[in-house]
Amino acid sequence: MKTDPNILKHLMQQGSLLPKEEMLEIARKKGNLYIGIPKENSFQERRVALVPEAVSLLVSNGHRVKIESKAGEMANFSDNDYSEAGAEICYDRKEIFACDIIFKVSPPTEDEVEMMKGNQTLVSALQISVQPKAILQKLMQKKITAVAWDYIRDEEGAFPIVRSMGEIAGTTSILIAGELLSSFNSGKGIMLGGIAGVQPTDVVVIGAGTAGEYAVRAALGLGANVKVFDNSLTKLRRLQNDLGRRIHTSVIQPKILEKALFRADVVIGALRAPLGRTPCVVTEGMIEGMKTGSVVVDISIDQGGCFETSHVTNHNEPTFVKHGIIHYCVPNIASRVSRTASFALSNIFSPILLEMGEKGGCKELIIKDPGFRSGVYIYKGVLTSEVLGKVFDLKFKNIELLML
Repeated sequence: MKTDPNILKHLMQQGSLLPKEEMLEIARKKGNLYIGIPKENSFQERRVALVPEAVSLLVSNGHRVKIESKAGEMANFSDNDYSEAGAEICYDRKEIFACDIIFKVSPPTEDEVEMMKGNQTLVSALQISVQPKAILQKLMQKKITAVAWDYIRDEEGAFPIVRSMGEIAGTTSILIAGELLSSFNSGKGIMLGGIAGVQPTDVVVIGAGTAGEYAVRAALGLGANVKVFDNSLTKLRRLQNDLGRRIHTSVIQPKILEKALFRADVVIGALRAPLGRTPCVVTEGMIEGMKTGSVVVDISIDQGGCFETSHVTNHNEPTFVKHGIIHYCVPNIASRVSRTASFALSNIFSPILLEMGEKGGCKELIIKDPGFRSGVYIYKGVLTSEVLGKVFDLKFKNIELLML
């Protein structure tokens, strides 16, 4: 029996109008990350890069996490906590440094770089002032992709980890000052703040950045009189707007600053420099004019400090007295509250690692995320930091050219 061609054509046209399955684009296969977290061996570093809750989240998303035994001990996280979260506990450091991605808080030591097999990703802090040239060269020889977490930017262009550590340092500096004013710490025996009928303490904060802002918030919360100095009117204006109240603010004029220091019970140094040394704005003469028993906390000491009388101290011997003024000049204040600081780091690292897995790996995230890319200072053995290149007289390339 022959079928009329016109009927077939009609049926085909009708069939094309019937509902059909939607053809969706096939998503890129996720990358399973292989992450190693070593125990921090730097002097008085107590933080850990990822807390157990963050490890649990990563493992549940199909990633593999190895952590060195007792890596979280100083932040009060046990090996059992990590084991229950799904991490593999390692007793040999070499196993950690054989992972594809090595996550740590402090910069790598020469021994740690020596243990790395090569062609890996290292995420850690970058301390330009103390970064040895030999370590940079070894990282380059081993074709390492090195990312400085303190230079990673968020979608707003800010440095989220630096800001987070600044919040901790600013708040903690006021708590430290309160303790140092105690009679049992050879202080003046006054309470930071005030009560009814008693004059409140005078606090001077030098610097209106993140650390300065949170020092101001903490001091105001305790009831102190606060004066803020900074060279940027924009920062001072933003601080007042963010606080929602009027406080005494001033640009850094030596005579006005000296007058404020003369009356101060506590001075917080929170100035930051984009590169290089922090400007030294408080002279030794200004310190001599302060009231005996007053307290100076120099948060900026890791960049040289903003007090002429400052020199680096540590958590074991955090203070010294000069001209009758108690000085606290510990560079790593966040390690005093290592558990809180570790949670703060994990809150930022976890989404980055999850996104890295979604994108298919570190290389893909570097290509697609300009904020993460800004933290890269070595890409597959090629130095991409202009600052490090000029400081150590090493050849460097713009990372944007390497992405082509």
